[in-house]
Amino acid sequence: MKAAVLYEAHQPLVIEEIRVRKPAAREVLLRTAVAGLCHSDLHFMEGLYQWPLPAVLGHESSAVVEQVGSEVTYVKPGDRVITCLSVFCGICENCTSGRPALCINTDVKLEPGKSDRLEWDKPGRLHTFSNLSSFAEQMLVHENAIVKIRDDMPFDRAALIGCGVMTGFGAAVNTANVRPGETVAVIGCGGVGMAAVNGAWIAGAGRIIAVDTNPAKLQTATRLGATDLVNPADGDPVERIIEMTSGGVHHALECIGLKSAAEQAFQMLAVGGTATIVGLIPVGEKVELLGYALLGERKLQGCSMGSNRFRVDMPRLIELYLQGRLHLDDWISQRIRLEQINEGFEAMKAGEVIRAIIDFEAEI
Repeated sequence: MKAAVLYEAHQPLVIEEIRVRKPAAREVLLRTAVAGLCHSDLHFMEGLYQWPLPAVLGHESSAVVEQVGSEVTYVKPGDRVITCLSVFCGICENCTSGRPALCINTDVKLEPGKSDRLEWDKPGRLHTFSNLSSFAEQMLVHENAIVKIRDDMPFDRAALIGCGVMTGFGAAVNTANVRPGETVAVIGCGGVGMAAVNGAWIAGAGRIIAVDTNPAKLQTATRLGATDLVNPADGDPVERIIEMTSGGVHHALECIGLKSAAEQAFQMLAVGGTATIVGLIPVGEKVELLGYALLGERKLQGCSMGSNRFRVDMPRLIELYLQGRLHLDDWISQRIRLEQINEGFEAMKAGEVIRAIIDFEAEI
């Protein structure tokens, strides 16, 4: 099969012929249908986060089950699924206390460099990324890395739910717990930020302020629920949001992964407000706060994949899409073949797309 391999940071991905081994106990072989290009992949490509290399990246995808290993009871060949990097065991303390996204059981969530699922004819190991590696025509995964979906859900929209939508929507609804009537600011209107805007709208937020330097993305945000738009190029976004809200927002969701944006999220809070950091801030960077601001019971919190319970959340997101409330049709900006993957990431870096997707089944 073909796969896009990252050999070293700051270098293009290379299309190679590779293989996956046969499914072992509780493993499932998938035929990749669609894979989304996520900014998290770009972080590893640019060396901001480390992973054993060479590796096949990719973690946002939809697929069809081709084969199952022994002890697999959840799916059968032919089932349509979404993948999720939040592999869960179901028996650890975090899983059994309702926080499966924080499962750290290395029996199912294999640590970097531990997977032997990918094979090739070159010397050395080819590493799996985040237990998935969806920039390939097939994936071999643990059965607790997938969720079954209904047959009438389009694969391209379903793939988006696998990471970006789940992360942004979940950040608003699960992590921040946005309540009806509250005021929300979303910093960064890429794929994750758009999902956060839409999630805040579905949760009933009274006012949703979208913050981005791209005017086209801001206009798209209005179709997903944004009531106000702030372009930092027109002035300090913190000052403007505090003024327009008469004191700050109940929730600020940072969806870029920048130290400065995380600090701005905290600074624009009203008394008692919460800043939720959704983006991946580069390793080694510190977020600085003014200590006195904590006296107003302002809070700063992290977010892991939207605090998801993906086997429950993702089917519900599909229902919201099919009901017309989750606006995934506005997301896909570019459709590419696997061989065009580097062009897709260049478009991402240039801010030209909300989401580019690799469609493995379509003629493009």
